[in-house]
Amino acid sequence: MYEVEIKHDGLNKYRVIKGSDLYVVNQKAEMQMRTWDEMWKKKQEQERKKQYQQKAAKEKEEKKALADQLTNEAIEQIEQIEKILKYTLEIDDKIDWDSLKDKSKFSKPKPKKVELLQIPTEPNKNDIRYQPKLGLIDKLISSKKDKKIDASNKLYQQDYEQWEREKLKIESLNEENNKKYEDKLKKWKEAEKKFLKEQKEKNEAIETQKESYLRGVPSSIIEYCDMVLSNSNYPESFPKEYDLDYNELNKTLIVDYLLPAPEQVPSLKEVKYVQSKDEFKENHLSESAFNKMYDNLLYQITLRTIHELYEADDINSIDSVVFNGWVKSIDKGTGKEITACILSIQTVKSEYEEINLALVDPKVCFKNLKGVGSSKLHSLAPIAPIIKINKEDDRFVSSYDVAETLDESTNLAAMDWQDFEHLIRELFEKEFNQSGGEVKITQASKDGGVDAVAFDPDPIRGGKIVIQAKRYTNVVGVSAVRDLYGTVMNEGATKGILVSTADYGPDAYNFAKDKPLTLLNGNNLLHLLQKHGHKAKIDLKEAKKILKENQ
Repeated sequence: MYEVEIKHDGLNKYRVIKGSDLYVVNQKAEMQMRTWDEMWKKKQEQERKKQYQQKAAKEKEEKKALADQLTNEAIEQIEQIEKILKYTLEIDDKIDWDSLKDKSKFSKPKPKKVELLQIPTEPNKNDIRYQPKLGLIDKLISSKKDKKIDASNKLYQQDYEQWEREKLKIESLNEENNKKYEDKLKKWKEAEKKFLKEQKEKNEAIETQKESYLRGVPSSIIEYCDMVLSNSNYPESFPKEYDLDYNELNKTLIVDYLLPAPEQVPSLKEVKYVQSKDEFKENHLSESAFNKMYDNLLYQITLRTIHELYEADDINSIDSVVFNGWVKSIDKGTGKEITACILSIQTVKSEYEEINLALVDPKVCFKNLKGVGSSKLHSLAPIAPIIKINKEDDRFVSSYDVAETLDESTNLAAMDWQDFEHLIRELFEKEFNQSGGEVKITQASKDGGVDAVAFDPDPIRGGKIVIQAKRYTNVVGVSAVRDLYGTVMNEGATKGILVSTADYGPDAYNFAKDKPLTLLNGNNLLHLLQKHGHKAKIDLKEAKKILKENQ
């Protein structure tokens, strides 16, 4: 009898095939294995199909869940838009000055002192290790005695020299580690000192700003209102851009506010997963429903902004707010971007505070307050603002052109200071004219706070820019930059530009960092001249000599 054992690991099957003929037994075994293999293939195919179906079902469930999630987010966005006004009624809009201060600790860990390596104990000649072991014979034969004494002395000398080498090595390493530690500690202390200094300067600036606001300085009132509006939380797609002006005489704050354009407002209300097509389908608000929501949103933003400014007015510096709502859009007739004022309203604080904003209809409230605007704000029909931001300044004087009189031999650092100021005005006028801006020069003051003022025409991103011209022959120090920053604050300007024929010291650049200041040195000035087709030179040594001779 013959027998063959066969097994299939996948199916976990086992069989013993017996027979009197070895050939027949082997044939039966092969046929059984083929049968098992076919069964195994079918089982694997069924398992793959099952897994695919499970995966497809899981993916469909995930896609359906994603559609539900997107729908919930869309509903939440629309609800947020519908509650834009009510949201601010739950918040105290006053500025918490103390929260603006930096109270953080210096975060960089102090370097740890490296533990000094211990110097091994110095070999002691009296140790038993260095005492010769003398027997009776050694005592009788002096040569043997001397030999053992000499060997002990040599051992001590070797150990001592080894100890000295080890000592020098350890002392050198300790000294090196100490030096590295001291260097690290020095850098750490310098960094901590710099951090504390900058932190102190920032906190002192906030305190100064607070005191200036409490004194009712107009520029500080504008800055305070700017902070109030910047703290106002809106959806990310909204522009949140504005320009402010304040009339100290009648305590009126004028706000030019960039409202969201229709394309910046979400219209999605539902997302569905179509299983048969394996795709997502978006459902948006109807045109009429969206237009109604959009108009209501603009009225809400208007009322909300005015409320925030009045509520935050801690020192009763604002009796009236004029809100001009602007929208940037594409003119369908020309295809060009335009910025138009589509609503305008003037309110009185005492009357406005009597309104229960939690229960009003925003559009009706706007109309009752004599607000001006199209009945359909979504049409973006332009209107004239009730009051515009005033750009007039009685310090402005007539200007004259200088650039055409320049050539390569003209030393700007030796020019008449008044001509130099007019040249700077002329150059910046050419820069700002490219975008429709204007630059005006102020009355001559030799070292006044404002030499020229630029106005960017964009009512939202633009504004007032203070320009100072310094015909210097020495390095410009930090004091001139500090003065410019103070002028920017006092003027309520958005930016300050300092132009000098000389360069600036590192402290000047460091102070200007992270502030709305631009420092242009002699090289920048020559480049600006060349950009507008003019050439000149700056030779500080020659200028010093000429100016000294003319004194």
